[in-house]
Amino acid sequence: MEKNLCPPDKIIYDEERGEYICEETGEVLEEKVIDQGADWRAFTPEERVKRSRVGSPLNLSIHDFGIITDFKINNNFDGTQRMKLIRLRKLQSNSRLKSSQDRNLAHALVEIERISSLLNLSESVKKEASLVYRRVVERGLTRGRSIEDFVVASIYIACRRMKVIRTLNEIMKYTNTKKKKIMNAYKIIINVLNITIPPSDPRDYVIKIGDVLNLENEIIKDALSIVEKARKTGLTWGKDPGTVAAGAVYLSCILHNKMTTQKEIASAVDVTEAMLRKRYTEMQKLIQLEQKNIEP
Repeated sequence: MEKNLCPPDKIIYDEERGEYICEETGEVLEEKVIDQGADWRAFTPEERVKRSRVGSPLNLSIHDFGIITDFKINNNFDGTQRMKLIRLRKLQSNSRLKSSQDRNLAHALVEIERISSLLNLSESVKKEASLVYRRVVERGLTRGRSIEDFVVASIYIACRRMKVIRTLNEIMKYTNTKKKKIMNAYKIIINVLNITIPPSDPRDYVIKIGDVLNLENEIIKDALSIVEKARKTGLTWGKDPGTVAAGAVYLSCILHNKMTTQKEIASAVDVTEAMLRKRYTEMQKLIQLEQKNIEP
């Protein structure tokens, strides 16, 4: 049997007949093709949403992914029908939390939503935190431990994985748990679930300080340049990125005669003033050495 030699770019699809036809020869290459698309047409995004008969996408922020049956009650029902629907709605609600794991997830995911909203975290970070916590529950890591500790640890891990600068103290402001317990939960999650945390970049912290203190672009630009110079000389190796960024921003502020205190800069990234001064001194010597080498 002779093989079809029709070029792929010459094959067209006839929607009315359900046939693939070669535009050059008119040969029918395939017939009775089933249309996998929708059986309706829409000409605007609003019309597409209205006519679509599929449900909403799975929601990681809800313990059962938002897959529910909703019992709507309106004024057209008589008293007996209304009472029946109310009982069905109650049964349906109770069935959603039939296991301890469901109750654990429901409580934790509500907390993740609450804390994330207070921290102004994006939807992608919230989804990542929810996904991490789901894995925590699947492995039974919360048994005998505080749910809240693992909730905060999951949010912190999500922020670090998504490169969103949020310090642990910032997250803890909206909880009643202690830092030592959160760090213990953090280590358990990282080790048991084998989660990789990308190294923090001091430049991200510089941007955060600039946003918090509303610093001028030139100050931020020079601070980033100082960080890059420090990195090339190995000055940042093994050092906390927050302290490196704080020292660079403080030095840049001084070079621009900007009256910004050490306390303000240190607080923006949750580091101590002592460590800020130490990094500032190291970078100041680096800049002075560079200027000395440039001089004729």
